[in-house]
Amino acid sequence: MYLGRRSYEPGAPLPGTTAAPTAGCQFSAVPVLPESPELKALGDYESLMRRGFLMQWTVPGDCAACNASGGQCRFDTGAMNAFRCYCPDGRRLPATCAPASVNSSIDQLATLMHPTVLLLPLVASLLLLLVLQDHVSADDCEPARCGNLTLRYPFWLSINNNETSSPCGHKAFGVWCSDGGSMASLRGSSIHVLAIDYTNDSLVASHNKVAGDDGVCQANFNISSSIALSPFSLSSRNRALCFLYNCNGTVPTLPDYANATSNCSTPIYAYLAGAYIWNTPPAIPTGGCEYAYVPVLGTEAATMTAANYSRLLKDGFVLDWDPIIVGDCPTCNSSGGQCRYDNTTGEFWCLCPGGRRAASTCAGPKNYWGMKIGIACGTGGGVLLLVCFVIFVWHKRKRMKQASGSNDFMRSGSSSQSFSKDLELGDSPHIFTYEELEEATDGFSSSKELGDGGFGTVYKGKLRDGRVVAVKRLYKNNYKRVEQFLNEVKILSHVLHKNLVILYGCTSRSSRDLLLVYEFIPNGTVADHLHGPRATERGLTWPVRMNIAIETAEALAYLHAVEIIHRDVKTNNILLDNNFHVKVADFGLSRLYPLEVTHVSTVPQGTPGYVDPVYHQCYKLTDKSDVYSFGVVLVELISSKPAVDMSRSHSEINLANMALNRIQNHEVEQLVDPELGYETDEETKRMIDLVAELAFQCLQLERDLRPSIKEVVEALISIKNGDSPEKKMDRIHSSPKEDSHLLKNSIQYSPDSVIHRFHSHSTTHSVASNASG
Repeated sequence: MYLGRRSYEPGAPLPGTTAAPTAGCQFSAVPVLPESPELKALGDYESLMRRGFLMQWTVPGDCAACNASGGQCRFDTGAMNAFRCYCPDGRRLPATCAPASVNSSIDQLATLMHPTVLLLPLVASLLLLLVLQDHVSADDCEPARCGNLTLRYPFWLSINNNETSSPCGHKAFGVWCSDGGSMASLRGSSIHVLAIDYTNDSLVASHNKVAGDDGVCQANFNISSSIALSPFSLSSRNRALCFLYNCNGTVPTLPDYANATSNCSTPIYAYLAGAYIWNTPPAIPTGGCEYAYVPVLGTEAATMTAANYSRLLKDGFVLDWDPIIVGDCPTCNSSGGQCRYDNTTGEFWCLCPGGRRAASTCAGPKNYWGMKIGIACGTGGGVLLLVCFVIFVWHKRKRMKQASGSNDFMRSGSSSQSFSKDLELGDSPHIFTYEELEEATDGFSSSKELGDGGFGTVYKGKLRDGRVVAVKRLYKNNYKRVEQFLNEVKILSHVLHKNLVILYGCTSRSSRDLLLVYEFIPNGTVADHLHGPRATERGLTWPVRMNIAIETAEALAYLHAVEIIHRDVKTNNILLDNNFHVKVADFGLSRLYPLEVTHVSTVPQGTPGYVDPVYHQCYKLTDKSDVYSFGVVLVELISSKPAVDMSRSHSEINLANMALNRIQNHEVEQLVDPELGYETDEETKRMIDLVAELAFQCLQLERDLRPSIKEVVEALISIKNGDSPEKKMDRIHSSPKEDSHLLKNSIQYSPDSVIHRFHSHSTTHSVASNASG
C-alpha cells in the first residue's frame, strides 16, 4: 500500500508513481480524506479507508437567492433539467421571486406624478391604520383538502409536522398531510384520520401500530394506553376487539372465538366483545391466556377469519371531541363570521366581516362602527387617492398578466410540445381567461354554486356566446391541484362518449385560479335523487335506475377499452340530464392503464365507502377497482342508501358490508328501497334480485372473482331483457383470448345463490336506448 501526495483524479495514473514504482505489479487507487502524518502500519490504512472520502455536487441555480426572496427551490426534470424558483403568488421564475412587475409599475407611475402627490397615499395609509387599529386581518383559513378529507374549523392543515398551532383551529386538531397529500394524520401523533363527522363532533381514526398487514399479530399492543387522547375521547360507539395470546392453559372454545394467527409467529385468538369502555376490560373467559383489547368500529359477521380481524383494525375506531372545548362555531358562522382559536389564551373567537374580533358572534350593537365611520370620513381625500393608486397598479399588473397568461399554459411546466404530445388522441382544450369565467359566474357568487366537485367547487355559469356551463374551481389548498387539473384535461381530451361529460375548456396553468369548464347537466347527480336534496321527488323508478346502471357501466367499459381507470366511481360523480340519461364526470383521479400490465402501483385515492379494499391494502390499482366501486353504486340504486352512514350500526356503516351480509343471508328484501315495488311487482323483484347478485360479484374481496366491466354491461342488459345472466356470463367466458386478461376465473355465485332462490319468469321492459356512443 502507498499513500499518494497529490489529489485523487478519477482515471489518472497512480499518484506519486515516480516515488513509488509499481515494479511490474497491477495497481488500483481509491480516494481517502487528507491525512498529514506518515502512515506505515496496515491498521492505519484500514482506518483511512473507513473514514471515507469527500464528494461535491454541482447543480444549476442560486437556491440561497431564491429562498431569500421568499421562494422555494425546485428542479424541473421535464424542462431540460432547469432550476425554478416557486414563488408564493404561483409564479415559477428562473432565479428569484423579486416583484419586478410591481416595481416596474410603480416606477412608471412615479414618472407621471409629482413627488408631493405620491406622499398622499402614504399619509392616507397611516390614517387608515388608525381606523382599523382594533381589527385583525382575515387570514387565509379556507377549507383545505387532504386526500378525501375536507379540513375546516376546528381542524387546520399543518404545513409541516413541526408547526404547533394556527389561528384556523384548535392546536390539538392540526392535521399533517403526508404520502403526497393522501394520508391525513393528527399532528405529532401516530393517529391516521380516515373520516370526519362535523355534525356529530367525531372522527374515524386508525393507529399506525396496528393498521399494517401484520397488525393482528401485535396482540399485546393497547391502543388506549399508547396515545394521548386529550381533547379526544374514545366513543361509546366502538366495540372491543379482544386478543388472547401466550396461552398456557386451556383455550376457550366458545364459537365466537376465532383463530386469528394468520402469519403470526405465535397462536392468537380473537373475540369481538360488546361496547368498548375506557379502562374497563370486557368480561370474557380468558382461560390461561394473557389478553389485550382494542376499540374497533364493528364486524361483518359473528365468526371472522384472521384476514377479517386485520381489516377491522385497518377500518379504525371512532374518536369524539367535546364541542365546548372548540367553541360555538355554528353561531359564529350563522352571524356571518369565521371561526378562529387563540391557542395562546385557549379562547375561541369569531372573526367578523371587516376584521372585527368578537367573542362568539358578529351580531350586536352598531355603535362600535359609528365612531370608526366618523374617523374614516375624516380621511376622505387621502383614502380616495390611495384607492386610485392601488387600482392603477392592480390594473397595470392585470394587463401585463393578461397579455401573457393565455399562452403560459402551453409554455410553462410541461411545455407546448409535451402537452400536445399528451393530447395526441384529441384536440387541445380551448383556453378561457379568468375574467371571462368570473363574469360568467357573477364573480363566483354563492348563489351560482352547484356543489362539491371532488377537488373543487362547481358553479353554474353562462358564457358570452350564450352557452350554459358548469365551472369547477379547484381548491387552492389541494396539494395536487395542478396534477389533477392537467390529468382531467388530458383524460377528457382523449375521450368522446355519449355518457361522459364534455369538457369545453380550461384556464391556463398560470391563471389566478385553475378552472375547468364543462357542459352543464341540469338534473343533479344520482346521489341527489337517491338520498340527497332531490330524493323527495321520487323520480328514480326501478326502470330508470336500471337504465342508469347500464349507461354508467357502458361509460366505464368505454374508458377501460381505451386503457383509462376512473378511480373515483360514485353516485356523486354520475350526473343526470332532464331525461335521466347518464353523464359520468370528475376525472381528476383517473389513470392511464396499459392493457399489457397487470396493475398500476399508486398511493390509494378515492372516496371512503367506494375504494377497492385490495387497492387500499396493497396499493395496486386495476380495472377491477372500478368494478368494486360500481358494485357499491348498484347497491345504492337498489337501496337508496348512502355508501357511508355513521348513524347505522357498527357493522353496517359501510354499505358494501351491509349488502354482502344481506345478500349472503338471503335478506335482500331488507336492503331494497320499499318505494321500488319489490313486494308488489314480480318483474321488478326478479330484476332487483339479479342486480343484487351481480353487485355481490362486483364486491368480492378476491379480484379474480369479480367480473370485468364488459361482463357487467352484458349481464345488466340480459337482466333488463329477461335473459339469464348466467348464460350471458358463459358466452363471455368463451370469448376470444384478447379479453382473457379481464377475468381469470368464472363467476362464482354466493352460497344458495339469490339468482336460483328468487328466479321468476321474465318479461321485457322498454327503457331508453342503451347503445354505446
